[in-house]
Amino acid sequence: MPTVAPPVAPPAEPGWRHPRRGTSLSEVHGSITVPGEGASFWQKFRAYWGPGLLVSVGYMDPGNWATDIAGGAKFGYTLLSVVLLSNLFAMVLQHLAVKLGVVTGRDLAQACRDHYSKPVAMVLWVFCEIAIAACDLAEVIGSAIAFNLLFGLPITWGIVLTTFDVLLILLLQSKGFKVIESLVAALILTIFVCFLYEIIVSHPDWLGLAGGLVPRPEVVSNPAMLYVAIGILGATVMPHNLYLHSAIVQVRQIEPTEPGKRSAIKFATIDSTVALGLAFFVNAAILVTAAAAFHGKGYDNVADIADAHKLLTPVLGAGAASVVFAIALLASGQSSTLTGTLAGQVVMEGFLHIKLRPWLRRLITRLLAVVPAFIVALLYGEKGTGELLVLSQVILSLQLSFAVIPLVLFTNDKLKMGVFVNRPWLRITAWVVAAIILVLNAYLLYQTFAGNE
Repeated sequence: MPTVAPPVAPPAEPGWRHPRRGTSLSEVHGSITVPGEGASFWQKFRAYWGPGLLVSVGYMDPGNWATDIAGGAKFGYTLLSVVLLSNLFAMVLQHLAVKLGVVTGRDLAQACRDHYSKPVAMVLWVFCEIAIAACDLAEVIGSAIAFNLLFGLPITWGIVLTTFDVLLILLLQSKGFKVIESLVAALILTIFVCFLYEIIVSHPDWLGLAGGLVPRPEVVSNPAMLYVAIGILGATVMPHNLYLHSAIVQVRQIEPTEPGKRSAIKFATIDSTVALGLAFFVNAAILVTAAAAFHGKGYDNVADIADAHKLLTPVLGAGAASVVFAIALLASGQSSTLTGTLAGQVVMEGFLHIKLRPWLRRLITRLLAVVPAFIVALLYGEKGTGELLVLSQVILSLQLSFAVIPLVLFTNDKLKMGVFVNRPWLRITAWVVAAIILVLNAYLLYQTFAGNE
């Protein structure tokens, strides 16, 4: 009787140690069509517009608010240059994530699993899950604070209420990916309009604002200023966004040819750059509002979201300032919730090749955030949740380099990227960005745990 040979695993593709398994976000992969060669620039731009908005949400989530408020209240407009630099770093890194997803057909999680040994991949997965839980923690606390500011709901009950967004996620995912993108766009527009109002009523010093965009030596020479500056950087560049962007860029139907991939990279990069420009406006607006309202007026030590909310109306004399601030915070927390769910799905499927039902994945992630937030709120109240919010940003800083370095390595590798490998100038830029992030976040962690400023 002839023997049947066991199935042989497909050979690894050039540059990868393991064979590819499955597609990223398979239920929506390639589900959105894009126009062909004869289409105009604007037709193509509209087709690719969306993923950048989902990514930009992570750059304006509640975790950013505390660092921006502290920077503006304590140092005026000086740290605007740090907000600008952080967003420029983000634009470079998100461009690399786009290239990886479009060219290789892998998201960053899949690429790490395919390239590294299983033990190394598992370590990267654990770090990434911790980062997503930390990010979710910031969203939970931010939304709970917003419910408290708007409706007087106790922080503990606000935290419990955030668990019900699982139902919203389920409803949206069943309606298609464009619906999620549209809702996030509406929430971002809400945040944008709210802070446009805040800037107008705060009457900033426009000359000082413009000067703040230019880097100054004291940002590095002043230890207290450097500490806040690093906090802004750590809160701005989010590791889970690199995993998420490399996956959701593949939701579009990308032509598997060199011209098709170049077109996809071009328009996806424009999409993310414009969206991150909006994120820059929001972060800058938070800092500018804090600088105009608090700096030099006896409120230089305001660093808490709730305190900033309480002071905005009496300091600015605008009755709606505090309410608008709280609405923007709620929109920020809820939009971040949507993208956190997708990032968690990408990471688990990419690293472990495990597909969970969306509601189960969301419930696990949210409980990891809700339980510690609820316990801290119950024991220590509002002050404790504020400190927990800061801790979540430290955890994100710790994980950031573990996402950035593999991304730079992969996109610099000609075996993996072929003709799309990073050009020398981009290769150098990417490594400089990675090195700055690594050194500054290491310093932030040292200062945090050493208890020094």
